Amino acid sequence: MQRTEISLKTSVDIARIRRASRVIEKTFRFLKDYIEPGITTLELESLAARYIEKNGGKAALRGFKDFPGKICTSINNVTAHGMPDNNKLSKGDILTVDIIVEVDGWYSDASWTYGVGKLDEDALRLIRAAWQATLAGIMSASAGNRMGDIGSAIKDTVEKYGCSVAEDFAGHGIGKAIHEDPLVPNIGERGTGIQIVPGMVFTVEPLVYLGKGGIKLIEDGFTLITADSSLSAQYEQTIAIWRDSIEVLTFSHGKMEDYLDFPPFF
Repeated sequence: MQRTEISLKTSVDIARIRRASRVIEKTFRFLKDYIEPGITTLELESLAARYIEKNGGKAALRGFKDFPGKICTSINNVTAHGMPDNNKLSKGDILTVDIIVEVDGWYSDASWTYGVGKLDEDALRLIRAAWQATLAGIMSASAGNRMGDIGSAIKDTVEKYGCSVAEDFAGHGIGKAIHEDPLVPNIGERGTGIQIVPGMVFTVEPLVYLGKGGIKLIEDGFTLITADSSLSAQYEQTIAIWRDSIEVLTFSHGKMEDYLDFPPFF
């Protein structure tokens, strides 16, 4: 892929993406108080969509690649693209919520994993691996580095916790479209891949799971699950590359570096 295919963003463009990003961040924090045993993911979808609209955005997932839901709700062994339904959350579940928001024609994209009540040690190990892998990927995204640096940092972190990362899936550029160049790999070799330059805006989104059997698509054509039914988690963030810094557009409440071990508002 040549850099000329990548739409580099101006500071004004990034400010517009930041607006959509802030709506996602606020929505994640809003949902935290509702994620408890007995609530359905369809109810969570309704809560999220209304909150997003109230805050000046539009839940933009519905219709993207024909997806029927306004948000993705992925429970336990569902790796990604889980569809909201009437099944109730149970104590001990983990839930990943994936949200795309559009504000005035500009998009942002992020995911957050929540625990439903008390989790066992394996689930907590997975959460820690997914969170730290995302942070490692973000911290490797400085201008002048290469995409392989991101993938290498993610994979090394995931493997440190005895977990796996979905190697065939990647982050992506975002802005006026939901999916833009470049692709942002979840695996890689340091010093390889396209160079990261100021003006890039993209997601870092490792899909992390406890098992070793890979992931598969089920019959509905959307939902991805772990082949061995092991738990899965994801912390996707939209980031902007500046000359001397990396801005996490979907995380403005303090610094991510203050939460190196474990995610906040878990």
